[in-house]
Amino acid sequence: MHPLIRSEEACYLSSSKAVELAKKHNTRLHILHISTAKETALFRNDIPLKDKKITAEACIQHLWFSDQDYASKGNFIKWNPAVKTANDRHQILKALLDGHIDVIATDHAPHTMEEKSQPYASAPSGGPLVLHALQALLDMVKAGKMTLEQLVQKSAHNTATLFQIEDRGYIREGYWADLVLVDLNKSYTVSKANILSKCGWSPFEGHTFSSTIAHTIVSGKLAFSDGQLIEKGAGERLLFNR
Repeated sequence: MHPLIRSEEACYLSSSKAVELAKKHNTRLHILHISTAKETALFRNDIPLKDKKITAEACIQHLWFSDQDYASKGNFIKWNPAVKTANDRHQILKALLDGHIDVIATDHAPHTMEEKSQPYASAPSGGPLVLHALQALLDMVKAGKMTLEQLVQKSAHNTATLFQIEDRGYIREGYWADLVLVDLNKSYTVSKANILSKCGWSPFEGHTFSSTIAHTIVSGKLAFSDGQLIEKGAGERLLFNR
């Protein structure tokens, strides 16, 4: 077993203990970063999301990478909790799609190249994932692993519902316009030349995605267009219905 995946049982015990306590005290709980197949059984899929008191999320890295990628990626796919086996990855995706896991997250942690190039024990966990998260999910759609509707539900609709975000997460009259325009037929190869994150690297370097992000609109304002960021203060404060 790769040293980065020895925490499998610890992940399950930590999640199961938290769920046990939440049930005992009838309190709200959201479990971050599900990384093992075993954890997925801790959550329900027999009631609507709005009625759940215990919920969970899956991160891009646990849906995309497996322990087979450590040989080529090394520290650059070092996360906490660690990326584990292909079976864990498969079962996490299955749980995401059948409703045991409720939302998709990025766990964006843009450590510098210098930091990630240290020996394993010293290198920090995490990596930059915001920039390519949607394209990774769209590749999964193209591969038949999920539908476009499931992608939208798990990354936008359910996020707004779960955290009771006001006027976001849906295309509706009166809601903020947070939109992404995608060219589904234009491929895009990740390289250092087109990485916009200040850390200057990506775990997807060298991968060719099947789609390209053309434009991004945030709070009704154009924030990204044809490979260029538009810094005009597009962000607006999130409000919550709670």
